[in-house]
Amino acid sequence: MSSDRLKLKATIPLYTIHDLGRMLNIPVSTLGQWIHGDSESTGDVLVTHMPVKRGSRQPSIPFIGLAEAFVLAAFRRAGVPMQRIRPALTVLAQTIGLEHALASRRLFTDGAEILYDMSQQSHVGSVLREGIQHLVIVRNGQQVFRDIVAEYLHCITWDSDGYPEVIRLPAYSRADVIVDMTRAFGQPIVQQHAIRVQDILDRFVAGEDLHTIAEDYGLAQDVVEEIVRVASRWAS
Repeated sequence: MSSDRLKLKATIPLYTIHDLGRMLNIPVSTLGQWIHGDSESTGDVLVTHMPVKRGSRQPSIPFIGLAEAFVLAAFRRAGVPMQRIRPALTVLAQTIGLEHALASRRLFTDGAEILYDMSQQSHVGSVLREGIQHLVIVRNGQQVFRDIVAEYLHCITWDSDGYPEVIRLPAYSRADVIVDMTRAFGQPIVQQHAIRVQDILDRFVAGEDLHTIAEDYGLAQDVVEEIVRVASRWAS
């Protein structure tokens, strides 16, 4: 990838930790461990972030950090405690040998095989092996990620050099809500008309009915209803 394009994705702060929590439906405390490490971790940073003053409400996480947290959320939803697979992720990043390996398309194309091969090595402990087995299965003779992980990875549109370009948020089933750092300053939008989710929510909170909002934006009413329901949950 162009180093300039990667630098933009990795260095422009767009989100606070609370923004990520709402978008990914992940507790802020969990995201804090991914970003800063904890007493049980190796201290390796899994989610890219910029330094900010303690207590600051300034955005600190760039688009590439959102992508990394998105992948980690998929692993978490596969039922594997992060402390069990954190060493595997470190080795995975080293094996792929790229900057921001968790946000690389190579994770999608090669990651399952790398993790599976790791689980077969004699020196790998039973706890780590069990964690990997929660993520990877053998299907039709190939090592693949379990369905819940694969579904998340399919939500990512990659650019020509193998880094995320667009992320579709799986919290929505009817509405095609995406995050794209080149549109709406990286905030969630409805892809069909590039409408900010927050704009729809703001109009509903101001007292407008779903039918009027749907007509104004050219969306189906059930789509607007889902956007309001999910976005309201995030805002709570």
